[in-house]
Amino acid sequence: MNLNKNIKNKHKFPRKKSIVKRFLLWFWALFFTGILAIFLIFILTIYGVFGEMPDVRDLENPEIFVASEIISSDGVVLQKFEKEKRIPVEFKELPQPLIYALMAKEDERFPYHSGVDSKALLRAVVFLGKRGGGSTITQQLAKLLFTQREKENGNFSYNGVAKSKFQRVIQKLQEMVIAVQLERLYTKDEIIALYLNKFDFLYNANGVATASKVYFNKNIKDLDLSQSATLIAMLENPVVNNPKINPENARKRRDVVLGLMKEQGYITDAEYNTVVDTPIELDYKPIKDIGEGYSAYFKYALKKEVTTILNDYEKQTGKKYNLYKDGLKIYVTLDSRMQRYAEDAIEKHVKYLQNSFFREQKGRKYAPFYNYPGDPKIEVLYNKLMTDAMKRTPRYKFLKNRGMTDEEIIVEFKKPIELQIFTWKGDRDTLMSPWDSIRYHKHIVQAGLMAIDPTNGNIKAWVGGVNWKHFQYDHVKQARRQVGSTFKPFVYATAIKNLGYTPCTQVSNATYKKGNWTIAGNGAIMPLKTALAYSKNAVTARLIDATGPDAVIQMAKDLGVESPIPRNNTIALGSADLSIYEMVGAYGTFANFGNYTKPEMIWRIEDKNGKVIKEYEPQVREVMNEIYAYTMIELMKGVVDIGTGKRLRGMGIKADVAGKTGTTNKNADGWFIGITPKLASGVWVGWEDRYAHFVSTGMGQGASTALPIWGYFMQKVYADPKLKISQSDKFSKPESMKNDFSCDDLAAYGSYGSDYTSSGGTTTDIIEESVDIDEVTHTDDNINKSLKEKDDIDFDK
Repeated sequence: MNLNKNIKNKHKFPRKKSIVKRFLLWFWALFFTGILAIFLIFILTIYGVFGEMPDVRDLENPEIFVASEIISSDGVVLQKFEKEKRIPVEFKELPQPLIYALMAKEDERFPYHSGVDSKALLRAVVFLGKRGGGSTITQQLAKLLFTQREKENGNFSYNGVAKSKFQRVIQKLQEMVIAVQLERLYTKDEIIALYLNKFDFLYNANGVATASKVYFNKNIKDLDLSQSATLIAMLENPVVNNPKINPENARKRRDVVLGLMKEQGYITDAEYNTVVDTPIELDYKPIKDIGEGYSAYFKYALKKEVTTILNDYEKQTGKKYNLYKDGLKIYVTLDSRMQRYAEDAIEKHVKYLQNSFFREQKGRKYAPFYNYPGDPKIEVLYNKLMTDAMKRTPRYKFLKNRGMTDEEIIVEFKKPIELQIFTWKGDRDTLMSPWDSIRYHKHIVQAGLMAIDPTNGNIKAWVGGVNWKHFQYDHVKQARRQVGSTFKPFVYATAIKNLGYTPCTQVSNATYKKGNWTIAGNGAIMPLKTALAYSKNAVTARLIDATGPDAVIQMAKDLGVESPIPRNNTIALGSADLSIYEMVGAYGTFANFGNYTKPEMIWRIEDKNGKVIKEYEPQVREVMNEIYAYTMIELMKGVVDIGTGKRLRGMGIKADVAGKTGTTNKNADGWFIGITPKLASGVWVGWEDRYAHFVSTGMGQGASTALPIWGYFMQKVYADPKLKISQSDKFSKPESMKNDFSCDDLAAYGSYGSDYTSSGGTTTDIIEESVDIDEVTHTDDNINKSLKEKDDIDFDK
């Protein structure tokens, strides 16, 4: 028994030894495998296998990234192409309390590590972040600049945290790699300056110097201890710790920063006690967003054109320019004074229209919408329009990306939240559901204006809407709306050019009927000059019947219209969807002796050294001879002198003006396009949806909505002698015309005598004829919906 026991014990010892050996082998194998895996992951991270690794040298000295300037024809810098409003500062400009607060709160060993703090990292892992994070200031700079965050619109941009833990681990590795690279490229002082220059403190306060201006109305060097600690506390969370949004929480987090500064010896007990528990004294001074202002619409269109030019230049020369970094000088045709007058004119009259529309809609269940014959019931239409608008918002896309159904999203949209709404007195913070915010903004009257020099096509004013921040949709060139009676001059010009008609040609205004299309008339026979002045629909219908729609469409194309035009007779009354840009360019042809000149917004583009990248020459083509063009001018002068545009004479404008009003079905769109010898200008007024409009034509016609804006604009233009545009300017009569002639001469000379001149009598408004264009299916709504499909509408900012 004992022997067997000894033998059994003898065999136990080697087995223990074998287990230990195996354990050690496995331990060191796993250890070295882990080290190798970590090394391999770092290598793969460096080479961008887990995601794009940016060029760290893009951070190098922000001062070399010079914004491109937009310079007006009168030498004023209108705006700049810059990513954000930022005031870069150097380390030496930062106050000492701000630097100490930063290191105390974010990275107490910042002077001693090389981008990654192993002690802090180990502490964060062991205690799961409860005793502080593991990121250094350098890593936070890397994260701020290069790691990804999902925005509400569903896209990705550099700046935040990942969606999953695995992605966050990968991003942490990326931050470490970039942090080490940053430490090799920059000094510690430069890294602090870069970090504080880049951080977004909200309210357009990009960078600490701008934040100092916004929250405390101070230069960065004048920040005191409390203000410095407040801004550093915001680095943790600029919303939760924001002194404007959450003043009490901001005070508590500031005091935490002050406590850390005291613990680490940056401030004395006395300094700490002086500031702690005291309220944060704000002197809030908001700054304009780079997108604010009416000229933002011009800037939006300009960016698209300049980008195309720079891409073409790169293909031709191999030289690449960056619009936001290379300090280009973009000399534009816009006149800063005319731009300001156009903005003022829109604001003055649209405010009046807005108040009138709010009064009209008060108490209506489905305001601001009305349905048309053949449309669904108003409640069905209302829900469709609201839901379609909801689906274009970033909020909807954000919630949709989170897997919510449309029904669930609608429930969320109907919950009140804090948001901003547009008013003509400035943005208003309010508690409102996003659904009601959309509905409110659907009430807002929209407008657009463009003015050109008809002799060379230079665009002098461009106002694409009432507020870019809330309505990022340009109504000058991007939007196309039914043009109503402003299309009639194209029909008249075709009849005059192709059929030899004159302003004295007699045409019946009796009720016109062709197929299912019936245009009411009064039975009188009248000359063309009278018919256009009073915008008679039946006469225009007979004219296009005589010329055919193809000839009219060709005339419109010759006049610069590029949008599709339906091939039917209803276009005579304005069923086509066109832009202000197209219409003003076309009308300018009549003032330029029959020569179409393409409207241009750019005069010249230079690089920062003065090298010319692009210089424009007017693109001109002859459309009709000068006699036909002058005849059209004389015809449209009658609109202003005795017809639907007579209201202008009551605004003190006695100058030579040729123009045309336009009103579409149910007053959905109001137009006025006016030509003077030196300026052609067009105005459109309406709503985002054609289902929102004034009920009465007296209030909603172009003569009431658009024409007054044109009048206010020209009043200021005429009052500015520096513009050299005067009420005494006259349209030049072609030399081939006799000085005096009558209607009997028109077949030979293409014009008529002075019997068409305003008598200077009363300015009673003439109600423009409107018509239901049954043969056209609301094409303006369809076209603009498709144009907007890729646009985000920020109704709920």
